[in-house]
Amino acid sequence: MAGAKGGGRSTGVSAAPHLRADAARNRERIVEAAREALALHGTEVPLDEIARRAGVGNATLYRHFPDRSVLARDVVLAVAERIADRARDALDEAAQGCDPFEALSRFTAAAVEERVGALCPFLSEDFDDREPRLLAARQRLEHLVGELFDRARRAGRLRADADIGDLLLALGQLTRPLPGTECAQFDRFLGRHLQIFLDGLRAPARSELPGRAATVEAFRQG
Repeated sequence: MAGAKGGGRSTGVSAAPHLRADAARNRERIVEAAREALALHGTEVPLDEIARRAGVGNATLYRHFPDRSVLARDVVLAVAERIADRARDALDEAAQGCDPFEALSRFTAAAVEERVGALCPFLSEDFDDREPRLLAARQRLEHLVGELFDRARRAGRLRADADIGDLLLALGQLTRPLPGTECAQFDRFLGRHLQIFLDGLRAPARSELPGRAATVEAFRQG
C-alpha cells in the first residue's frame, strides 16, 4: 500500500518543543487526563476537572492550553500516535511469525482501548486536521494499518472486499457511547461487538458486503 514512510515508534507528541522537563511532564499529564475524562464523562467535562485529574492547578492548564481547541488538537495527536505505535507492534509480531490476522485483531483491540470515538464530539468545526503534526501522525497510522491489511490479505485470512477505511470507521463507531448511556454499561458490550466486527473481517467471508470498500480516500471524505 502506498503511504507515508517512516513507520517507527513515535517519541511522544504531547510535549511542545523547547519546554522545560517539568513543564513537558505537566503538559503530558494534562493531555492524558483529558483523554481519560472525555472517554468517561463526554465532551462537556469542565477543564477544571481535567486539571484536577492531571494533578495540576488551573493556571498551569490554561498556560499550556488557553482554549479547548488547542487541548483537542494535542489529545487527538497523542491518541493517533499511540494507536500507530500499537500498529507498529502488531506489524513486528507478524514479521516474527504471528498469524497476521491475529496481529491485526490485537491491534484493533488495543486501538479500541484508546476510545477514539469519544473524541469525535470534542472536535469543533474549525478543528484543523491538516496541521502538520496531525497530518504526519494520520499518514503514519494509515500506512501501518495498510501494511497489516496487506499481510493478512496475502495470507488469505482477511476478506477481499474490506479496506482500512472500514476498520478506521468501525473504531470510531465502536468506541463512541450512545447518548444517555453509562460508560460502565457500554464497556460490558464493547468486547462482544469488537469480536463480531473482527469475525466479519475474517476470510473466508460468509456474505458479500454491499457497496464499495471504504478506502482511505473515501474515509477522509466522510
